[in-house]
Amino acid sequence: MAFRALVLHEEGGKVRAGIETVDESRLPDGDVTVEVSHSTLNYKDGLVLNGLGRLVRTYPHVPGIDFAGTVAESSNPDVKPGEQVVLTGWRVGELRWGGYAEKARVKGEWLVPLADGLTPDRAMAIGTAGLTAMLAVMALEEHGLRPENGPVLVTGAAGGLGSVAVALLARLGYQVAAGTGRAETHEYLRSLGAAEIVDRAALETPTGKPLNPERWAGVVDAVGGKTLGNILTHLKTGGAVAACGNAGGVEFSTNVLPFLLRGVNLLGIDSVPCPIPRRRVAWDRLARELPLDLLDGMVERVGLADLPDLGARILKGQVRGRVVVEVRR
Repeated sequence: MAFRALVLHEEGGKVRAGIETVDESRLPDGDVTVEVSHSTLNYKDGLVLNGLGRLVRTYPHVPGIDFAGTVAESSNPDVKPGEQVVLTGWRVGELRWGGYAEKARVKGEWLVPLADGLTPDRAMAIGTAGLTAMLAVMALEEHGLRPENGPVLVTGAAGGLGSVAVALLARLGYQVAAGTGRAETHEYLRSLGAAEIVDRAALETPTGKPLNPERWAGVVDAVGGKTLGNILTHLKTGGAVAACGNAGGVEFSTNVLPFLLRGVNLLGIDSVPCPIPRRRVAWDRLARELPLDLLDGMVERVGLADLPDLGARILKGQVRGRVVVEVRR
Protein backbone atom coordinates (compact mmCIF):
# COMPACT_ATOMS: atom_id res chain seq x y z
CA MET A 1 0.00 0.00 0.00
CA ALA A 2 1.12 3.56 -0.68
CA PHE A 3 1.22 6.46 1.77
CA ARG A 4 2.10 10.18 1.82
CA ALA A 5 5.47 11.31 3.11
CA LEU A 6 7.73 14.34 3.12
CA VAL A 7 10.80 13.09 1.26
CA LEU A 8 14.22 14.73 1.11
CA HIS A 9 16.46 14.47 -1.96
CA GLU A 10 20.04 15.67 -2.27
CA GLU A 11 20.94 17.32 -5.55
CA GLY A 12 24.22 19.10 -6.19
CA GLY A 13 25.03 19.21 -2.51
CA LYS A 14 21.70 20.83 -1.64
CA VAL A 15 18.69 19.21 -0.01
CA ARG A 16 15.15 19.76 -1.30
CA ALA A 17 11.94 18.51 0.26
CA GLY A 18 8.62 17.54 -1.28
CA ILE A 19 5.52 15.52 -0.50
CA GLU A 20 5.46 12.21 -2.37
CA THR A 21 3.43 9.03 -2.54
CA VAL A 22 5.65 6.19 -1.31
CA ASP A 23 5.09 2.46 -1.59
CA GLU A 24 5.14 0.57 1.71
CA SER A 25 7.79 -1.78 0.33
CA ARG A 26 10.32 1.07 0.64
CA LEU A 27 10.00 1.29 4.41
CA PRO A 28 13.12 0.20 6.33
CA ASP A 29 13.42 -3.12 8.13
CA GLY A 30 11.68 -3.46 11.48
CA ASP A 31 9.24 -5.66 13.36
CA VAL A 32 6.52 -3.05 13.92
CA THR A 33 4.66 -0.87 11.41
CA VAL A 34 2.91 2.20 12.80
CA GLU A 35 0.11 4.26 11.28
CA VAL A 36 1.49 7.71 12.13
CA SER A 37 -1.01 10.40 13.06
CA HIS A 38 1.21 13.10 14.58
CA SER A 39 4.82 14.22 14.61
CA THR A 40 6.55 17.41 15.68
CA LEU A 41 9.32 19.85 14.82
CA ASN A 42 12.51 19.97 16.87
CA TYR A 43 15.74 21.90 16.36
CA LYS A 44 17.37 18.71 15.08
CA ASP A 45 14.56 18.35 12.52
CA GLY A 46 15.45 21.83 11.29
CA LEU A 47 19.03 20.68 10.75
CA VAL A 48 17.88 17.59 8.86
CA LEU A 49 15.41 19.51 6.68
CA ASN A 50 18.21 21.86 5.68
CA GLY A 51 20.86 19.19 5.13
CA LEU A 52 23.05 20.40 7.98
CA GLY A 53 25.17 18.63 10.57
CA ARG A 54 25.75 15.43 8.55
CA LEU A 55 22.86 13.83 10.44
CA VAL A 56 21.55 12.13 7.28
CA ARG A 57 23.94 9.99 5.27
CA THR A 58 21.66 8.45 2.62
CA TYR A 59 19.00 9.98 0.37
CA PRO A 60 16.14 9.86 -0.44
CA HIS A 61 15.18 10.25 3.19
CA VAL A 62 12.04 10.73 5.28
CA PRO A 63 12.81 13.03 8.26
CA GLY A 64 11.00 13.43 11.58
CA ILE A 65 12.80 12.38 14.76
CA ASP A 66 9.63 11.49 16.67
CA PHE A 67 6.07 10.39 16.06
CA ALA A 68 2.91 9.05 17.67
CA GLY A 69 0.34 6.73 16.21
CA THR A 70 -1.30 3.31 16.24
CA VAL A 71 0.40 -0.04 15.67
CA ALA A 72 -0.81 -1.52 12.38
CA GLU A 73 1.34 -4.68 12.21
CA SER A 74 3.71 -6.28 14.70
CA SER A 75 5.82 -9.41 14.94
CA ASN A 76 7.19 -8.21 18.28
CA PRO A 77 5.49 -10.06 21.17
CA ASP A 78 5.62 -6.98 23.40
CA VAL A 79 3.83 -4.68 20.94
CA LYS A 80 0.24 -5.37 19.94
CA PRO A 81 -1.70 -4.17 16.88
CA GLY A 82 -4.10 -1.40 17.84
CA GLU A 83 -1.82 -0.11 20.62
CA GLN A 84 -1.11 3.63 20.66
CA VAL A 85 2.62 4.31 20.87
CA VAL A 86 5.23 7.06 20.90
CA LEU A 87 8.73 7.04 19.45
CA THR A 88 11.54 9.49 20.15
CA GLY A 89 15.26 9.08 19.54
CA TRP A 90 17.19 6.00 18.39
CA ARG A 91 18.45 8.06 15.38
CA VAL A 92 15.07 7.65 13.69
CA GLY A 93 14.61 10.56 11.29
CA GLU A 94 18.40 10.74 10.95
CA LEU A 95 19.91 7.38 10.04
CA ARG A 96 16.50 5.76 9.50
CA TRP A 97 13.28 7.00 7.95
CA GLY A 98 11.22 8.93 10.45
CA GLY A 99 7.86 10.34 11.36
CA TYR A 100 7.06 12.82 8.56
CA ALA A 101 5.02 10.13 6.84
CA GLU A 102 1.71 8.34 7.26
CA LYS A 103 3.56 5.09 8.02
CA ALA A 104 6.77 4.20 9.82
CA ARG A 105 8.52 0.89 10.41
CA VAL A 106 10.82 0.53 13.41
CA LYS A 107 12.03 -1.89 16.06
CA GLY A 108 9.36 -2.58 18.64
CA GLU A 109 11.87 -2.20 21.45
CA TRP A 110 12.11 1.50 20.62
CA LEU A 111 8.42 2.20 21.20
CA VAL A 112 6.78 3.45 24.40
CA PRO A 113 3.05 2.94 25.04
CA LEU A 114 1.12 6.20 25.17
CA ALA A 115 1.00 7.32 28.80
CA ASP A 116 -2.38 7.52 30.52
CA GLY A 117 -3.91 10.95 30.07
CA LEU A 118 -2.10 11.73 26.81
CA THR A 119 -3.45 11.73 23.27
CA PRO A 120 -1.14 11.33 20.25
CA ASP A 121 -1.58 15.06 19.62
CA ARG A 122 -0.51 16.00 23.14
CA ALA A 123 2.30 13.45 23.13
CA MET A 124 3.76 15.21 20.11
CA ALA A 125 3.12 18.61 21.68
CA ILE A 126 5.61 17.30 24.23
CA GLY A 127 7.78 15.36 21.77
CA THR A 128 11.53 14.94 21.95
CA ALA A 129 11.97 18.49 23.23
CA GLY A 130 9.57 17.98 26.13
CA LEU A 131 10.92 14.54 26.97
CA THR A 132 14.44 15.99 27.07
CA ALA A 133 13.22 18.76 29.37
CA MET A 134 11.75 16.16 31.75
CA LEU A 135 14.98 14.13 31.68
CA ALA A 136 16.90 17.32 32.54
CA VAL A 137 14.63 18.05 35.49
CA MET A 138 14.95 14.45 36.69
CA ALA A 139 18.76 14.66 36.51
CA LEU A 140 18.77 17.91 38.51
CA GLU A 141 16.43 16.41 41.11
CA GLU A 142 18.65 13.34 41.42
CA HIS A 143 21.56 15.70 42.01
CA GLY A 144 19.63 17.20 44.93
CA LEU A 145 17.75 20.14 43.45
CA ARG A 146 14.69 21.18 45.46
CA PRO A 147 12.50 24.32 45.27
CA GLU A 148 13.90 25.62 48.56
CA ASN A 149 17.44 25.61 47.11
CA GLY A 150 16.81 28.75 45.06
CA PRO A 151 15.91 29.93 41.55
CA VAL A 152 16.31 27.70 38.51
CA LEU A 153 17.35 29.19 35.17
CA VAL A 154 16.07 27.92 31.82
CA THR A 155 18.00 29.15 28.78
CA GLY A 156 16.43 29.29 25.34
CA ALA A 157 13.22 29.48 27.32
CA ALA A 158 10.88 30.43 24.47
CA GLY A 159 11.86 27.41 22.37
CA GLY A 160 10.17 24.03 22.54
CA LEU A 161 12.41 22.44 25.16
CA GLY A 162 12.61 25.65 27.15
CA SER A 163 8.85 26.24 27.13
CA VAL A 164 8.15 22.78 28.54
CA ALA A 165 10.93 23.16 31.13
CA VAL A 166 9.56 26.52 32.33
CA ALA A 167 5.99 25.22 32.68
CA LEU A 168 7.10 21.99 34.33
CA LEU A 169 9.46 23.60 36.85
CA ALA A 170 6.91 26.24 37.78
CA ARG A 171 4.26 23.57 38.40
CA LEU A 172 6.73 21.66 40.59
CA GLY A 173 7.13 24.73 42.80
CA TYR A 174 10.40 26.21 41.56
CA GLN A 175 11.11 29.91 41.09
CA VAL A 176 11.93 29.98 37.39
CA ALA A 177 14.14 32.50 35.60
CA ALA A 178 13.57 32.39 31.85
CA GLY A 179 16.47 33.35 29.60
CA THR A 180 15.53 34.73 26.17
CA GLY A 181 16.64 37.28 23.62
CA ARG A 182 13.15 37.86 22.24
CA ALA A 183 11.29 40.69 23.97
CA GLU A 184 8.01 39.66 22.32
CA THR A 185 8.05 36.37 24.28
CA HIS A 186 8.16 37.89 27.78
CA GLU A 187 4.40 37.78 28.35
CA TYR A 188 4.25 34.25 26.95
CA LEU A 189 6.98 33.07 29.34
CA ARG A 190 5.28 34.66 32.32
CA SER A 191 2.07 32.87 31.33
CA LEU A 192 4.00 29.59 31.59
CA GLY A 193 5.08 30.44 35.13
CA ALA A 194 8.37 32.31 34.76
CA ALA A 195 8.97 34.57 37.76
CA GLU A 196 11.87 36.45 36.14
CA ILE A 197 13.03 37.20 32.60
CA VAL A 198 16.79 37.25 31.99
CA ASP A 199 18.16 38.84 28.83
CA ARG A 200 20.09 36.46 26.61
CA ALA A 201 22.85 39.02 26.02
CA ALA A 202 23.62 39.13 29.75
CA LEU A 203 23.83 35.35 29.88
CA GLU A 204 26.26 35.01 26.99
CA THR A 205 28.56 37.93 27.87
CA PRO A 206 31.50 36.81 30.07
CA THR A 207 32.50 39.10 32.92
CA GLY A 208 36.15 38.05 32.75
CA LYS A 209 36.00 36.74 36.32
CA PRO A 210 36.55 33.07 37.19
CA LEU A 211 33.66 33.26 39.69
CA ASN A 212 30.61 35.49 39.73
CA PRO A 213 27.87 36.08 42.32
CA GLU A 214 25.82 32.97 43.06
CA ARG A 215 22.41 33.24 41.35
CA TRP A 216 20.95 29.86 40.42
CA ALA A 217 20.57 26.55 42.22
CA GLY A 218 20.15 24.76 38.90
CA VAL A 219 19.98 25.37 35.18
CA VAL A 220 18.29 23.66 32.24
CA ASP A 221 20.52 24.82 29.40
CA ALA A 222 19.26 24.44 25.83
CA VAL A 223 21.80 26.89 24.39
CA GLY A 224 25.37 25.77 25.11
CA GLY A 225 28.19 27.91 23.70
CA LYS A 226 29.21 31.07 25.54
CA THR A 227 26.06 30.94 27.64
CA LEU A 228 27.00 27.60 29.20
CA GLY A 229 30.50 28.78 30.07
CA ASN A 230 29.14 31.92 31.71
CA ILE A 231 26.32 30.38 33.74
CA LEU A 232 28.67 27.85 35.34
CA THR A 233 30.32 30.77 37.14
CA HIS A 234 26.94 31.93 38.53
CA LEU A 235 25.79 28.60 40.04
CA LYS A 236 25.11 28.37 43.75
CA THR A 237 27.30 26.07 45.81
CA GLY A 238 26.41 22.47 45.00
CA GLY A 239 24.30 23.50 42.01
CA ALA A 240 24.23 21.87 38.60
CA VAL A 241 23.58 22.55 34.93
CA ALA A 242 21.68 20.00 32.86
CA ALA A 243 23.12 20.59 29.38
CA CYS A 244 20.67 19.51 26.69
CA GLY A 245 21.09 21.78 23.67
CA ASN A 246 23.56 23.60 21.45
CA ALA A 247 21.56 26.34 19.72
CA GLY A 248 24.29 28.80 20.75
CA GLY A 249 27.21 26.65 19.64
CA VAL A 250 29.03 23.44 20.54
CA GLU A 251 32.10 25.02 22.15
CA PHE A 252 32.33 26.81 25.48
CA SER A 253 35.07 28.17 27.70
CA THR A 254 35.23 28.01 31.48
CA ASN A 255 37.64 27.43 34.36
CA VAL A 256 37.88 24.91 37.17
CA LEU A 257 37.11 27.22 40.10
CA PRO A 258 33.30 26.78 40.05
CA PHE A 259 33.91 23.04 40.32
CA LEU A 260 36.63 23.25 42.97
CA LEU A 261 35.32 26.08 45.16
CA ARG A 262 31.55 25.63 44.79
CA GLY A 263 31.28 21.95 43.96
CA VAL A 264 29.08 22.57 40.92
CA ASN A 265 28.31 19.87 38.38
CA LEU A 266 27.71 19.69 34.64
CA LEU A 267 25.16 17.01 33.75
CA GLY A 268 24.85 15.85 30.16
CA ILE A 269 21.36 14.96 28.87
CA ASP A 270 21.00 12.74 25.80
CA SER A 271 17.48 11.51 25.16
CA VAL A 272 18.35 9.54 22.00
CA PRO A 273 19.62 6.31 23.65
CA CYS A 274 17.72 6.78 26.93
CA PRO A 275 16.73 3.34 28.31
CA ILE A 276 13.05 2.43 27.98
CA PRO A 277 12.38 2.15 31.75
CA ARG A 278 13.60 5.72 32.28
CA ARG A 279 11.60 6.91 29.27
CA ARG A 280 8.45 5.41 30.76
CA VAL A 281 9.06 7.19 34.05
CA ALA A 282 9.61 10.47 32.21
CA TRP A 283 6.47 10.11 30.05
CA ASP A 284 4.35 9.15 33.07
CA ARG A 285 5.60 12.19 34.97
CA LEU A 286 4.94 14.46 32.01
CA ALA A 287 1.36 13.18 31.78
CA ARG A 288 0.84 13.86 35.52
CA GLU A 289 2.93 16.95 36.21
CA LEU A 290 3.05 19.07 33.04
CA PRO A 291 0.08 21.48 33.00
CA LEU A 292 -1.74 20.28 29.89
CA ASP A 293 -3.70 23.52 29.57
CA LEU A 294 -0.43 25.42 29.30
CA LEU A 295 0.89 22.79 26.91
CA ASP A 296 -2.09 23.35 24.61
CA GLY A 297 -1.42 27.07 24.68
CA MET A 298 2.17 26.74 23.46
CA VAL A 299 1.29 24.65 20.37
CA GLU A 300 1.10 25.58 16.68
CA ARG A 301 -0.43 22.86 14.47
CA VAL A 302 0.79 22.43 10.89
CA GLY A 303 0.78 19.97 8.00
CA LEU A 304 3.63 18.25 6.18
CA ALA A 305 3.75 20.97 3.52
CA ASP A 306 4.56 23.61 6.15
CA LEU A 307 7.72 21.90 7.37
CA PRO A 308 10.38 23.15 4.91
CA ASP A 309 9.65 26.76 5.83
CA LEU A 310 9.38 26.04 9.54
CA GLY A 311 12.60 24.02 9.43
CA ALA A 312 14.46 27.14 8.33
CA ARG A 313 12.69 29.33 10.88
CA ILE A 314 13.47 27.12 13.88
CA LEU A 315 17.20 27.36 13.13
CA LYS A 316 16.90 31.16 13.25
CA GLY A 317 15.13 31.10 16.61
CA GLN A 318 11.87 32.23 15.03
CA VAL A 319 9.64 29.40 16.31
CA ARG A 320 7.98 29.85 19.70
CA GLY A 321 6.84 26.93 21.82
CA ARG A 322 5.92 23.63 20.25
CA VAL A 323 4.91 22.63 16.71
CA VAL A 324 2.63 19.63 16.21
CA VAL A 325 2.61 18.11 12.75
CA GLU A 326 -0.77 16.66 11.75
CA VAL A 327 0.66 14.11 9.36
CA ARG A 328 -2.63 13.26 7.63
CA ARG A 329 -3.69 16.87 7.16
